[in-house]
Amino acid sequence: MTKRLSSKHKIDRRLGLNLWGRPKSPFNRRPYGPGQHGQARKRKPSDFGIQLAAKQKLKKYYGDITEKQFIKIYQEASRKRGDTSQILIELLERRLDAVVFRLKFAPTVFAARQLVSHGHVMVNGKVVDRKSYQIKDGDEISLQDTSQNIPMIIQTLSSNERDVPEYLQLEISKCLGKFIRGPQLTDVPYPVQMEPNLVVEFYSR
Repeated sequence: MTKRLSSKHKIDRRLGLNLWGRPKSPFNRRPYGPGQHGQARKRKPSDFGIQLAAKQKLKKYYGDITEKQFIKIYQEASRKRGDTSQILIELLERRLDAVVFRLKFAPTVFAARQLVSHGHVMVNGKVVDRKSYQIKDGDEISLQDTSQNIPMIIQTLSSNERDVPEYLQLEISKCLGKFIRGPQLTDVPYPVQMEPNLVVEFYSR
């Protein structure tokens, strides 16, 4: 088992859920924590604990974003006019690594981050290696010609494990995607319930 895969499994067990909806998650086999106290009855969490858990879920879902990066995204969302929780989700979904994952160019958001940082991904025909790059409406996201033959990408694109959401378009034959519009929370195909309103409450304390 690779270090990265092991880390994802640890995140699932720590949070007590199958965060990415993966079939090989250990939570599918044992829905409780490890060790002799794994099945012990837990105390009811405080409001702070509930808000913290919601933040941790969202941070880790998008590739375990650092706290500094996540606060920066929240601050940008809070400056914009409208529902901060909805804007927060939209900004996270506009990240280049998230879009690469949604377009099925990579099997996980961690693999998507690696594809971007290694220079396999292009935005409007130009290589972009910054994972946090914000995609705009109408931007085209594609893979370099040599990258389209990577077995992982071929396998993921042909997989039926997940679908491309409606706010994106994908031409599989060209490995070309297009960002149509910013999504609402209900548009995003999260395998678990996300509560960005609790994240806003957490940072608004």
